[in-house]
Amino acid sequence: MPSTFFGLTIASSGLSAYQIALNTTANNISNVQTEGYSRQEANRVASQAIRSYTRYGSMGTGVTTTSIKQVRNEYYDTKYWYNQSSVGLYETRLNYLQQIENYFIDDDSVKGFSTILNTMFNDLDTLKNNAGDVNTRQQFIGSAQNLATFFNSVAQGLSEIQSNANEEIKSTVQQINSIAEKIASLNHQINVIEVQGGYANELRDERALLIDELSEIVPTEVSEVPVTNTNNPEMPTGANYYTVKIGGQILVDTYDYETLTCVARENKVNQSDIEGLYDIVWTKTGNTFQGGASSMSGSLKALFDTRDGNNGENFTGTAKVVDSRHIQVVSPSITAIEAMTMPEQGLLTIYGRDYKYTNFTFETDADGNITSYTFELEDALSTQDRVKVDGMQVSIGSSVDTMGVPYYMAQMNQFLRSFCAKFNDIMLQGEDLNGENTDDYSFFTGTNTVSGEEYAFGESGKTYGTVTDCTASTYYKLTAGNICVSTVCVKDPTRLAAQYAAETDDGVDNYALIEDLAKLKSDTVLFRGGTAEGFLKCMISDISIDTQESKIFEQNFLNIQATLETQRMSVSGVDEDEEALNLIKFQNAYNLSSKMISVMAEIYDKLIEETGV
Repeated sequence: MPSTFFGLTIASSGLSAYQIALNTTANNISNVQTEGYSRQEANRVASQAIRSYTRYGSMGTGVTTTSIKQVRNEYYDTKYWYNQSSVGLYETRLNYLQQIENYFIDDDSVKGFSTILNTMFNDLDTLKNNAGDVNTRQQFIGSAQNLATFFNSVAQGLSEIQSNANEEIKSTVQQINSIAEKIASLNHQINVIEVQGGYANELRDERALLIDELSEIVPTEVSEVPVTNTNNPEMPTGANYYTVKIGGQILVDTYDYETLTCVARENKVNQSDIEGLYDIVWTKTGNTFQGGASSMSGSLKALFDTRDGNNGENFTGTAKVVDSRHIQVVSPSITAIEAMTMPEQGLLTIYGRDYKYTNFTFETDADGNITSYTFELEDALSTQDRVKVDGMQVSIGSSVDTMGVPYYMAQMNQFLRSFCAKFNDIMLQGEDLNGENTDDYSFFTGTNTVSGEEYAFGESGKTYGTVTDCTASTYYKLTAGNICVSTVCVKDPTRLAAQYAAETDDGVDNYALIEDLAKLKSDTVLFRGGTAEGFLKCMISDISIDTQESKIFEQNFLNIQATLETQRMSVSGVDEDEEALNLIKFQNAYNLSSKMISVMAEIYDKLIEETGV
């Protein structure tokens, strides 16, 4: 049977419960602008009734606050994290595409490719009318140098973008490691508190905020499973297993976490790559983390796409073992010298294994198409490897189906090799102002970055039908980064050819050579089925389409993000009006409990003082 003062106990439970509710409301209001904070609720249940030996059988004992818990919706969190990886992907990709686009602008504000090309051919037309004037020759040579300098600067700019993306990959990996360490630490703190019966609301908010950050970098999956008591499975322990996966691989396993490490490549994948590009590996196992895989998303994926994107045009073919040190690749995907992108030394990937090569040769048919490549290996193949390799698919680098720096570098190289080869082929048949043949130098050439010497390209047709070493002076050596005008002409403008050697016997000025050079601008197919002046249109078209696509997708996913954020906030966000209403509601309930105590005090006073109980 309850005591005489039992009503006071019941009323005091109400005071305590609504004091807690008011404190929780105060905490919500004070954190209304706190990033990542989730609204908290004080959960109450009726206290356990006691048995009384009366007709009504049992009596309520008041109210008990069971917990103070954050209010979150796991479904909205999961959807939000899934969407964040797409937001990170397109935001980062768009940022780098706009940087690349800036290098190909040609308008009133920037003097670009079309302007420089038109100037060069205008000066070439002037040369036809005044070929005997050294200053006119010098003017044309200067405009040709401007064209070479333009491509040098674009190549340097794209290399800087590739370098920036590479360094950002490294800093992003460090960020992932830091997040993993913090989540593992928070897991421990949360379990320590919750095993003792508490609920670590603020720590859970901090952990969720870290997942928000991580999900924008890489696709993130989260799982939280209660730890069961093996002796009594129905008895809750309060602890949880909390795992975080990135790209389908475990990053955090409750208190343990993995780290990623950046390892600089020893070998280039593309001819125009900068040195020291990073690959990512798991620190403990050394296994590669495929941050740029097609199944990935997030800002890390965008960085890999920018740095390594080749539009799926990497070198592939079928291996045929020549001997223990040489592998021939037939049915190659690249059959033109102008389009060759592989480095002079690199790695052949065959049957999932890398084989380092130190040199390669290629064989062409009568039409100049490459029919096969033969790679010289650094290490001899074992008998078992020779069996495994023969007839297998060969590749150099991976197929990255986005237009990144390697793609635009390859496009520039291909255009320049085609243009310069045809330009030089005409020049090599000419005669200079002194009546000497000009077949001893190439007008457009490239500089060896190691020795500083210029390459001597012969007539391109002379290499057809032969086996050519990659170290030979073929147009494979010419890139946007090293193109220049021969110092022979720069130092002595009279050495510039203005007529075909065979035409000088006519006794009249005949400038068919210059007219043939002029056709290279708009009448000769050079690049992707187009002319020299169409080169910029092709490049701008590629960039514009990719940029526009990224803008559209970025905006779409940002809109989804805003919708999901609204849905999340509708559940877990602090609403000032709602909290103000709670404040009044709990205040009134507290006041009523206080009034109840006051009433019970008067009753007890009457009972004790006046009845003498």
